[in-house]
Amino acid sequence: MPSNATDTPGSTFPLQVTTGSDTDLNSYLYPHHPPGVAKSLIQTAQALVNPRGKGIYATDETTDDIESRLASAEGIVGKLYTNAEKRDRRRRFRQCLYESLPTEYISGVILYHETLLDFQMGPVLSNRGIIPGVRADTNAHPLPISPSEPATQGLDDLLPRLQAAARAGARFSKWRAPILCNSSTLPTQAALEVQAESLARFAAISQQAGLVPIVEPDVDFAEDADLQRSVEVHVKIITMIYARCAAYGVLLEGSLIKPSFPQPGLKHPSRPNTSVEAIGLATATVLARSVPVAVAGVVFLSGGLSDSDSLQYLNAVNVVVNNAPSGSPLCLSRLPNLSFSFGRGLQSSAMQKWVRGDEVGAKAAFEERAKACFLAARGEA
Repeated sequence: MPSNATDTPGSTFPLQVTTGSDTDLNSYLYPHHPPGVAKSLIQTAQALVNPRGKGIYATDETTDDIESRLASAEGIVGKLYTNAEKRDRRRRFRQCLYESLPTEYISGVILYHETLLDFQMGPVLSNRGIIPGVRADTNAHPLPISPSEPATQGLDDLLPRLQAAARAGARFSKWRAPILCNSSTLPTQAALEVQAESLARFAAISQQAGLVPIVEPDVDFAEDADLQRSVEVHVKIITMIYARCAAYGVLLEGSLIKPSFPQPGLKHPSRPNTSVEAIGLATATVLARSVPVAVAGVVFLSGGLSDSDSLQYLNAVNVVVNNAPSGSPLCLSRLPNLSFSFGRGLQSSAMQKWVRGDEVGAKAAFEERAKACFLAARGEA
């Protein structure tokens, strides 16, 4: 059969020629993905958010960030470690928790490349039925037209990096795009467009490597935006992300989103008096207005929030969904499972115990926190 199709350099997806009703249907559903790849992406995405309540442990801090957190938990000012000792300490902390993660509450773990490739800890997780993932973004740089706003980097060599991660056992990847937000001037349109474009390109490349993409638009709450402004910015950036995902042919059924919770900024006078219930309703509203129904699931981030706030917000949005009337104009019943992808929100208590040599206590503290997150992701906390 003659064809004018040509190979695209670097493409890993061969042209699919199908015959018969079943394969025609597959071709229709997965226009840019071989059916086997599409099926694997969808199954992995579903496994990360099912059964309802299970969520993701985010351990993708940079080496500097995890060292800073370990030192803070240790509470010993000026204590010096050699680089080799620091590396071994990072490995031992990860190994301690990875080997004991409660599989009834944790579905997957996001690893930093050192943990996945150098420490080779993917099999430690997969052998226990936990899905390994990898951080895909690298550093951010100032946006030239608005230097106070960050633009995330890492696209240039993304495909080979994700292919290497897949060989090391990763089955999903995550890309964070921070969005500054205040009452009037931020974010700029340029920043929104740059971050939406980078997230969509990441998602397409991740699926090209066979990994489920998690897009993470992280809207900052350090300034003076009120709740309405935060809702507006969340809806805008998420809508823009999925418009660009459509342009790049991203298979939404094989993807997740990791958003922040809409909330008043720390400098807005309404923040202390904004109820958890208002945050829950605002979050459900954002998702209903902007996340396509095909997306497999939502896993919230906890960055910058206290352990208590992240748990209460997660529970509140699930309570809203649980109690939504069948005729609700927001159509909340169509939302996928709303779970968690927490780092500090899961490990802070465990880390405090681990740095003092109490591994048993660290494992117990993590399990207690994971169970609380599991219940919150069901609206039962």
